[in-house]
Amino acid sequence: MREPRSAYLHIPFCQRRCFYCDFAVVPLGDKADGAHSNSIAAYLPLLHREISSAPPGPPLSTVYLGGGTPSLLTPEQIGALLSGLDRQFGLAAGAEISMEMDPASFDQRRLTGVLDAGVNRVSLGGQSFDDAVLEKLGRRHRRADLLEAAGWLAQAQRQGSLGSWSLDLIQGLPQQDLSHWQNQLRQAVAVDAPHLSIYDLIVEPGTVFAWRQKRGELPLPDSDQGADLMALTSERLRAAGYGHYEISNYARPGHVSRHNRVYWSGAGWWGFGLGATSAPYGRRLARPRTRAAYGEWLSQAASQAGPGPTPGGTPEQGAPEPGLPFDELLMVGLRRREGVAMGQLAIDYGLSGSALASLRQRLQPFIEADLLLIEAARWRLSDPAGLALSNAVLRELLGWWDERSGPAPTPEAPRSPTHDHRSGPG
Repeated sequence: MREPRSAYLHIPFCQRRCFYCDFAVVPLGDKADGAHSNSIAAYLPLLHREISSAPPGPPLSTVYLGGGTPSLLTPEQIGALLSGLDRQFGLAAGAEISMEMDPASFDQRRLTGVLDAGVNRVSLGGQSFDDAVLEKLGRRHRRADLLEAAGWLAQAQRQGSLGSWSLDLIQGLPQQDLSHWQNQLRQAVAVDAPHLSIYDLIVEPGTVFAWRQKRGELPLPDSDQGADLMALTSERLRAAGYGHYEISNYARPGHVSRHNRVYWSGAGWWGFGLGATSAPYGRRLARPRTRAAYGEWLSQAASQAGPGPTPGGTPEQGAPEPGLPFDELLMVGLRRREGVAMGQLAIDYGLSGSALASLRQRLQPFIEADLLLIEAARWRLSDPAGLALSNAVLRELLGWWDERSGPAPTPEAPRSPTHDHRSGPG
């Protein structure tokens, strides 16, 4: 694997924890702000320390500031982090610098400051246009806040100070039917975001939603309804001019997320910060999820002598490690519009023709139903039906791999490798 050219920075602070959230975050209260928070002031030096201790590499072509709610940081704090990355790696000309922003955490003046600091792509965590739904999710913002923030982003893009922006929404919410979701999609198209990310709700252990589900107070759509919601999303957004380039992601021409494609292609990336995951040479390294443990981990890594893991997660000598596992590459590859070059992947991983034939036989029902399309040596899921039923396909695929190689991960709705979520700032 080539040296990584992407970096993820985790900003773990939020004003409040949403009811579906199990991320590595630190709620600070509704009035929290990077300019006056002791917690943020104590964390940022640790993050700078990890960045500066990473082995130098080629200039970064993408950077992603996620969380948490990175927009709680001041523009000066954002600029200092980007300067730290520039000193350690360099930022390539035309690099995509993305940042998650919560509609209730910034105003137009702060947006201008963030863009002046170097951010050129924003991911806006809207989640819903319905005030009652936002209340049930535990979100702080409301529809009016979302529309105002989207307007600021659209204006900045028109004026040329913002290269692109994305709106995040969640589907599969409690008591959500096709009519309600169709109205959400209509409003999403109306704000004219050049990129839309539509994520399935995942009920994680330890969350408020998990507690409500256990008590029978969280009526969620069943699997058939979930597939119908995903199919409706694909049909309506493609009709509105959005390309469906990954299960949960849609973009107008020229606005595909370059950073997220790094994860889905199996390429390596740097990860920095509490709870972040990195995979610079195919080997994943997860950081501790509390500030105290993260600081201790940094100190231990700094005290190591000789070859061994650095905070950046790569061997000091820079020796490449094996790439990501075959089954994981299939999972992320089949979630992309272009699918997987199965012939080349089989060669790379030493799979015989008979092994591929056995996999194809196992997946034959999906092939006959036109859910899995095999075109020459490339395998891909049809859109929308195959993508809507992707978990069923992936379960069979991973079952086959499990029989050959031991236990495999359980497929879920798409999640980001950076810190194991993609439901927007939260």
